[in-house]
Amino acid sequence: MSSATLLTESLHSMHQSSDEGAKSTMGSSQMFNNYYGIITSSSSEIVEIEEEEEQDMKTSKLYLNNDAPRTMSRISEGKSSEEEESVYVAVGKSETSMEALTWTLKNLATTSSTMLYLIHVFPEIKHIPNPLGMGMIPKSQVSGEQVETYMAQERAKRRHLLHKFLQTCSACKVKVDTILIESDFVAKAILDLIPILHITKLVLGLNKSQLRKLRSRKGNGIADQVLQSAPEMCKVRIVCEGKEISENITGSGLGSVTLSFSSCHFHAP
Repeated sequence: MSSATLLTESLHSMHQSSDEGAKSTMGSSQMFNNYYGIITSSSSEIVEIEEEEEQDMKTSKLYLNNDAPRTMSRISEGKSSEEEESVYVAVGKSETSMEALTWTLKNLATTSSTMLYLIHVFPEIKHIPNPLGMGMIPKSQVSGEQVETYMAQERAKRRHLLHKFLQTCSACKVKVDTILIESDFVAKAILDLIPILHITKLVLGLNKSQLRKLRSRKGNGIADQVLQSAPEMCKVRIVCEGKEISENITGSGLGSVTLSFSSCHFHAP
């Protein structure tokens, strides 16, 4: 079992928790076996924490703008101020991500104290394009320079993808940070993050097909898994085509999901 503990130093808008809060979160942080990082809306700086196995134990490494990794034993958590209201939105390549973000800006980011966090989970890089132009090959079979070149290209793609979300938030004058998690299991990565950062408001986007599966309880998508396993402290909101799916849609409530067509008004801080 991995044993990650909490980081005492600050990372961007994150602040130190009290000793009591840290102890209560230790158990949850042990589940967080994915990669974690933050990028601010005002810069392209990326902080990534990677956990790797070493002699049956896992240690975390911090990457800051391609600097040499520094070993870390703790992961930061908490909020920048007690008055700050934090809202988390999962974003990716799908159009549903922008729909979820737009809905959030109109309905949840309505005061100047709101801090918006964009959660982006991207897959672990295990293969890179064959230098000879024939498919993909394990990254262990090429030079470190070739691996780094490809990873730099992937980082650039992530920045490009996230830029439109950050610009949308900036246009609405909403404070925003981005959390990057490297994992092949999107739902698990999000679920592991909830107790670490004490997430109480989480927004996910769905398309019509995903919504039908969610209602029929036959789906095994990201939203399905998150809704089934999210702790009670976290209110998960599902947005489909710009509208929130209302009612309690966790567990046995999946069959009674309806769409809410209530009007939305956004007040810029």
